[in-house]
Formats: sequence, C-alpha cells, structure tokens
Amino acid sequence: MLEADPKRTFGHTNFASESSGRKSVRLDSTGEFVEFTSTNEANSIVVRNSVPDAPGGGGIDATVSLYADGAFVQKLDLSSKHSWLYGNTDDPESLTNTPQTDARRLFDESHALLENSYPAGTKFKLQRDADDDASFYIVDLIDLEQVAPPASKPAECTSVTEYGAVPDDGNDDTKAIQDAVTADQSGDIDCVWIPQGQWRQEQKILTDDPDNQGQYNQIGISDVSIRGAGMWHSQLYTLTEPQNAGGINHPHEGNFGFDIDDNTQISDIAIFGSGRVRGGGGTEGGVGLNGRFGQNTKIANVWIEHANVGVWVGRDYDNIPSLWGPADGLEFSGMRIRNTYADGINFSNGTRNSQVDNSSFRTTGDDSLAVWANRYVKDPAVDIAHDNSFTNNTIQLPWRANGVAIYGGYGNKVQNNLIADTANYPGIMLATDHDPLPFSGETLLIGNALHRTGGAFWNEDQEFGAITIFPASRDITGVKIRDTEISDSTYDGIQFKNGGGNVPDVEISNVSIDKSNNGSGILAMGGARGNATLTDVTITNSAEGDVLVEPGSSFVITGGPGTGRAAG
Repeated sequence: MLEADPKRTFGHTNFASESSGRKSVRLDSTGEFVEFTSTNEANSIVVRNSVPDAPGGGGIDATVSLYADGAFVQKLDLSSKHSWLYGNTDDPESLTNTPQTDARRLFDESHALLENSYPAGTKFKLQRDADDDASFYIVDLIDLEQVAPPASKPAECTSVTEYGAVPDDGNDDTKAIQDAVTADQSGDIDCVWIPQGQWRQEQKILTDDPDNQGQYNQIGISDVSIRGAGMWHSQLYTLTEPQNAGGINHPHEGNFGFDIDDNTQISDIAIFGSGRVRGGGGTEGGVGLNGRFGQNTKIANVWIEHANVGVWVGRDYDNIPSLWGPADGLEFSGMRIRNTYADGINFSNGTRNSQVDNSSFRTTGDDSLAVWANRYVKDPAVDIAHDNSFTNNTIQLPWRANGVAIYGGYGNKVQNNLIADTANYPGIMLATDHDPLPFSGETLLIGNALHRTGGAFWNEDQEFGAITIFPASRDITGVKIRDTEISDSTYDGIQFKNGGGNVPDVEISNVSIDKSNNGSGILAMGGARGNATLTDVTITNSAEGDVLVEPGSSFVITGGPGTGRAAG
C-alpha cells in the first residue's frame, strides 16, 4: 500500500499524493493482485492506473489480468502514453514528456466493455500474471458500471455511413462526419447519427470560412443535432497529436471534437483526443468542444479524454466581431471529462444563465469547472459572466488548480457538488487573479462536500485551504457559504488569502469543518481584509486552531467557535 506523507507532497513522483483517498496499491511481482467487491451489477470496468514510462519518454503499452470470483475474464490494455509529465516547474506549459527526476500527472485510465454482466457482490481482481510484463503496476481505483445496449438510430436521423464513414477500419472519417454535419446545418437532413463503432477523426468539425476573416478558421457549427448510440458505443478518436495535424484548425483548439457557434445539440458520444502535454514548445493538447455556443445549445452524455481542455465556452469579441454571441442558457449534463492537461469545462467571455449538472470530472490539469468573467467581450459593462450554476457534479483528483473556481461575475452558484483529492489547490476558489471583471451581487456556495482538498503550490510556498477566497486584485463581494461539509483538508478548511482587495460581509452558516491537518479550521492571513459572520459552524480537530486571524490582518470574524488571533 502506498500512502501520502502528512503534507501530501506533490510534483516529485508522488504516486500516493495523486491517488484517491491518498492511497493506492503497487504490484511489483507475478501473482500480486488487488481485489474489489462490486456494489452494483456491472458489464464494464474503468481502471485508474500508472505503469512506467518508456526510458526515453513517450509511454509504453502493457496488460494486466482481470478475474471475477476467481475466474479469468480477460486482459486489460493499459498505457502510459498520456501520463508522465516532467519538470520541477509549476508553469504547466514548461512541463515536458522528456524523462527527468521529478514527475507529475502519473496516472491515466483504461476502460473495457466486458462480454458478460456480473452481479453485485462479485469479487473483481486485477492481478499481475507472468505475461503482464510492465516493471510495476499502480492501481488507484476502478469504476464498475452497467452499460445499456447501444441505442438504435432515430428515424429522423441520417447516419454518417451515408456519407462514406466506415466504423472500426482505422481510416480517417473526418470528411464524412463533416459532410453530414454540413448537410444538417444546411437543412438537407434533420439530424446526424453516429452509430456504434470507433470513428477516426483528424480535423475539427466546424464551418468553413470562405472569407478567411480571422488568422484561423473561427466559425463553429450552428443549427445542428448530433446523436450517438451511447458514450461507450459511439467513439470518435484521433491518432495525430494536434500540432502535427495541419489543416484549418486553430492550433490551440486541436484536431478533434466540434467547434460550436449556436443552437447545437450533441449527445451520447465519446471524444478521445491525442494530447500528451498542455502546450509550449510547439506542442498542443487540443480541445474537445469549443466555440461561442450561443443559444439553445445542449450537450448531454459526452465522454472526453486526453484533451488539453474538455470544453472551452466562449470566444474573444475580436475573433470576428460580427459573430459575437456569448453562451446563454447553455446546458451540460451527464458529462464525463477525464485525464486532461488543463480545464474540464470553462465558462468564459460573458457566459450567462448556463449550467453543468450531474457530471463527472477526474484528473483535470486545471480547474475542473470554472467561470471566468474575462474582459475580452463586446461591452465589459454588460457582458459579465452571470447566473451560471455547477450542480450535482463529482470532481476528483485535479492534478493542478481547483475543483471549482469562480473568477468575477455575479449570481454564480456552486451547489451540491462532491469534490475530493485536489493535488495542490483548493476544492473551491473565488478569486480575482486572471484580471476578471468585478464580482457583484451574490456568489453562492451551497451544499458542497469537500474531502482531502487544498494543498501547496508555486514552489510549494503557497498553502491553500479547502475553500479559498483570494482577492488578488480587487474586492470579492456577496459571498455566502452554507450547508457545507469540509473534511480532512491538507491545510485550512476555509482560508481568506492576502491580496489587493477586500472580502466584506461573508456569510458562513451550517458548515462543518473537521480535521484541518496542517492548518486551521478558518484562517484569515496576515494581509487579509474584510469580515465574516459564522452561524452554526462546527470546527473540530484542527492542527492550528479553530479560527485564526494572523498578526497584521484587519479581517474580523464574528460568531462561531474559538475565534482568536495568533500571537504577534
């Protein structure tokens, strides 16, 4: 068993610090195994694992043996081609695939549909057999799911096979998929159907710009409906790393997935990218879904892996000003975004009235969910990100940055999310770094559970709480935190960080904070300014006191247990 050190040190090839629950199992010798007992019927498996890199980088392929109730089921294919980033820098674009002493992003995932279904109570075993020849295997967790059979084509849809796509043959199907989408956009068909199968895609699906209005093609699809047979069944994939793809794509947006401008519905497919690094040095990771998104866009049950960013919502106003149209009423549900090099889903460029719910995020390389009220909009006085919500999501193991972040705006809400095992940053952060438009109105954090979150970053000199409020450049106003459970934090439970702004009139109610391992239940740092009121707040087992205001701080905390000041 591998277990993290007390400070959950990150960035120095620390397998346990990057593991769920900060524990994982290492298999070194033939016959060693790890066993799980299922709690539900299952005909599929996902294994979060780490196997060694190749000596010169680039990853290896390996197998491990799956057993059910003692009987051999099949070999599972594992790979390290998308893991193992190296360097001792916290600048993500300076990390490299060239082996060095210090490594991070050590894990990736493998998945398989099984030939049979297995009842609850089945003992699944992952075992290193004699022909499983990686030098070591580290197993973190498994997902067991009962996957429904592939859906049938709706009568109103037209299959991409009608345009020449062929499943599972390894040839590039981009032209067929693009032609089908263009036909739908033109009104020639009513819906695009992507049947069961593996479909190779080597160019982004978008709308060609005959006028070449921008440096790159920046017109997305509109008035399109794309459906698949299910995220386990209809899978788009690419074999070419984005920087090597060529073509009309914006280099940061990659060569896979879809560029969306308005009124687009996509459901029940998977998009597997080819990224291996975040960027820099001429390399890129690509984006699964990007664009303006506009109105009436709904994305449901889409699985995205190995992208730089899962979904980036918004384009700067100067990217073809005549097409300006921020996302409004955008809906994401049932998303599964895993193993990225940057964000999971980022709402930027004035996104408003939009939501992400009932979705899963794991091993993202920047904020799993974010609202960034950036300034690159048509009218900064009007186009402020507002009234967005992140609700009922599960966020695990971001290897860089936050579980959820809100940078400016108003009326944004983070509610009923489970956030666990952030490697080095808060579970939730409200901040004014990245130069956002101001906070105003209310920002609500309600009903969230945060387990083993917070950490140390930026040369391990900055310690972050499970919930951190960071007025880096201007005030953060209207914060309400209620009905929240914070447990087993690496540092503080709630932290008010030094910055150039104030954090006035924070309301914290019905919050429990237990086991702040290397910090306080609630901390106001020495340069923090503002005030907070605690109502029905319970704090237990804090290493450095329940409520601590550091010397030099003018922050005032009233109500709640044990409010005090550190000795000057």
